[in-house]
Amino acid sequence: MKFLQKDSRPWGQYFVVHDEKSYKLKRIEVKPGHRISYQFHKKRSETWTIVKGSGVINLDGIEKNVKYGDTIIISKKVKHRIYNNTNSDLIFIEVQTGSYFGEDDIIRIEDDYKRV
Repeated sequence: MKFLQKDSRPWGQYFVVHDEKSYKLKRIEVKPGHRISYQFHKKRSETWTIVKGSGVINLDGIEKNVKYGDTIIISKKVKHRIYNNTNSDLIFIEVQTGSYFGEDDIIRIEDDYKRV
């Protein structure tokens, strides 16, 4: 499959599958033992569907186990993070909707890798 964009992160990598004015679609892979930053967005909502593996999601301070087939809806301004607490990759599909999809709409609250 050809991707529009691929980017590596300390916790794994993501691929932009589709990019339109009204939505963006990503495949996100989180390495075992890693987690994304605790963050929120001002201009977009996200829907995540777990397509491989399992982990723990944190939504506004509430943790919940997630696994293959689960779908999580993350509204604008909801603080969120996902942690891969297993020994295999955690992969989810992210659908972004809203008015802006740039990476600079990531407001990091906490980050294991000291990014701001």
